[in-house]
Amino acid sequence: MSITTCIFDAYGTLFDVSAAARQAAAEPEHAAFATHWDKVSADWRNKQLQYTWLRAITHNHTDFWQVTQEALDWSLQASGLENDTDLRRRLLQLYWELSAYPEVPEMLKTLKSQGLNTGILSNGSPDMLDGAVKSAGLSTWLDDVLSVESVGVFKPDSRVYDLVLKRFNCTADEVLFVSSNGWDVAGASGFGFQTVWVNRAAEPVDCLPHGPDHQLKNLTEITKIAGI
Repeated sequence: MSITTCIFDAYGTLFDVSAAARQAAAEPEHAAFATHWDKVSADWRNKQLQYTWLRAITHNHTDFWQVTQEALDWSLQASGLENDTDLRRRLLQLYWELSAYPEVPEMLKTLKSQGLNTGILSNGSPDMLDGAVKSAGLSTWLDDVLSVESVGVFKPDSRVYDLVLKRFNCTADEVLFVSSNGWDVAGASGFGFQTVWVNRAAEPVDCLPHGPDHQLKNLTEITKIAGI
């Protein structure tokens, strides 16, 4: 079955989740953060993901914004920065303005020019995703932005992936699903999507029942995999 629909995870896939901490560290008023930002950024992302998984399996859902704040609070405390309220405020503000990876706009534009459906499927809450998409200037090239909030559970629950089929009236094998998260790709592959793992860090494939159909270092070759 040929690809009709290209769906992307948001954070870490289209949007650079390190951008908030990196930008804050470059600002003069947060100069002391320059020696901490990379650890805080990594901890923030790891805790953010861990909290979504724990909330999903314990049936204790909340929106992604609360998860993001709680993950940041843990990360700042782990680096001894829990009392820097100005830094916390700035990091959270910047998370709404994450930059897209440089290849993203042209890639999406090419997919749309060839008549493919394009969309985001994300753990992010609708308002967070709206802010990121508008800040990065991607609205023109996306048909829809789907959030887990409509089903009340985080990925990799199958109800999340099913949102794509309902929205685009397609079958699973018509979907090319792209994510930078190996666990997300595993969930999507098990659901029946064709999958691409954007493995920017050259990590090994996760030892899970389902794996990616394709691996890429960035998103520039998505159009080729989609058959364009």
